[in-house]
Amino acid sequence: MMYQVSCIPYMIKTAITSMKTGFVTIFGRSNVGKSTLLNSLVGTKLAITSPKPQTTRQQIQGVVHDPRGQIVFVDTPGIFTSSRDRLSKSLNASAEAALKDIDVIVHVVDPTRAIGPEDKRIFSILDKISTPKIMVINKMDMYKPTYLPFFEQEGERYNAVIKLSGKTGAHTGTLVNTIFEHLHEGQPLYAEGQLTNMDQKFWFAELIREKLFLRLHDEVPYILTVVVDEITQRDNGMLYLQARILVSSERYKRIVIGQGGRGIKEIGQSARRELEQVTAGKVYLDLTVETDPHWMQTLA
Repeated sequence: MMYQVSCIPYMIKTAITSMKTGFVTIFGRSNVGKSTLLNSLVGTKLAITSPKPQTTRQQIQGVVHDPRGQIVFVDTPGIFTSSRDRLSKSLNASAEAALKDIDVIVHVVDPTRAIGPEDKRIFSILDKISTPKIMVINKMDMYKPTYLPFFEQEGERYNAVIKLSGKTGAHTGTLVNTIFEHLHEGQPLYAEGQLTNMDQKFWFAELIREKLFLRLHDEVPYILTVVVDEITQRDNGMLYLQARILVSSERYKRIVIGQGGRGIKEIGQSARRELEQVTAGKVYLDLTVETDPHWMQTLA
């Protein structure tokens, strides 16, 4: 059984005689709030968030249904220039691949941080692309963002510049309106009510991975992943999940498990609570930790 995320408030059910549709890539450096913006636009939690880099690893699609049509947002990993490891290279390649064959690019920037090497690389990439581009200056809920004027000066590179807050949702409607101005008429890309391309196992694995990041802070580099192997509805109505946390070395395995198993217990409890919220039922989470130094090769 697939558990559907909640429908967005302005979902319509009337027939549409003509509609605009298209793919929109959300692009930017790490930790500018791309995933938070996606969740705000779609109206439910699809992408996991944390204050740490390399949180988003896959291209997650979130669908906005609107009386004017349908926008499919593609959330991408953040661009890195400081790291050359396999994971970072894979994430950069995934992010840049999401710029191909799409209708609009939304470049999200963070005015609380100075323009850095990642921003400059992104400017260089986008300057070579003729696709309509919108700069989104995020985090406008912050008091007097220090570097706002510096990003405003780059506005001439774009078809539009929009200041908003993905956290509060302020002015996200302006972004949706502007995107529709650049889309063409077309057929729906997703069925009515469907909000994402994620399957159940992937979504549940992502929720568990979020709890790992929030619990471990800086103790473990993001050289870990989560794999959900089994989802079974038991006769008593409880949902049984069997999942594995994969780490690259025994040292990281010990850190995840924690002294006396305290770490893995707290992670499991936190993940189970959220899983029960999204499924609206009881969940039994069977969570183990394994060492697999080669798991990152699956991202290459």
